[in-house]
Amino acid sequence: MGRTSDARERILTAAKTLMLSRGYSALGVAEICKAAGVPKGSFYYFFASKEELALAVIDEHWTGQRAEWTRALDGEGHEGGDGDAPALQGLRRLYEFTAAELRAGQRSCGAVTGCLLGNLALEMSTGTAAVRERLREIFDEQVALVEETVAEAIGRGEVTVADAHEAARALVAQLEGQVLFAKLYDDVGRVDVLWPNSLALLGARTSALTG
Repeated sequence: MGRTSDARERILTAAKTLMLSRGYSALGVAEICKAAGVPKGSFYYFFASKEELALAVIDEHWTGQRAEWTRALDGEGHEGGDGDAPALQGLRRLYEFTAAELRAGQRSCGAVTGCLLGNLALEMSTGTAAVRERLREIFDEQVALVEETVAEAIGRGEVTVADAHEAARALVAQLEGQVLFAKLYDDVGRVDVLWPNSLALLGARTSALTG
């Protein structure tokens, strides 16, 4: 059981790496198996199709990323992450996590690879319905997580924006857009504008900057 589980994880890891660097459509099962160091038969033991593998990669990636988003937005494990700190500091931590993740990918791959979910959303916008639907669900989850932070900031009088949901949608769209620019220009510094732009978008008061 240990060996089969290891083979599955190697396939998932190889597929994620290749999807980040090459995209989904250009990949073949044989290439994924070669990168994972497993026979082709192992692929079909775990996955009925490349689409099923893509969904598994997406779910595994979001499970880990969602935990990081929650930790950043809630302030868990961060200095100053207490109930007295301005709610918007959670957004700042999220942006710092995003930049760190991009830099790690740049060191590993030699270039900024962007966001796996965003990359697939662009590539699959007219493709597989199941993948498209799963990505929509995940981006809706992202908006919901950010909405909690914005709603808290509204309740504390830290911002002047009135609609937490629409503001959260705009913030997630801005985040994905700047990550896309970081990939296009191979420059992680492109995400540095996220924090000041978010403060302006939300009509943040001075209290949101301190804590």
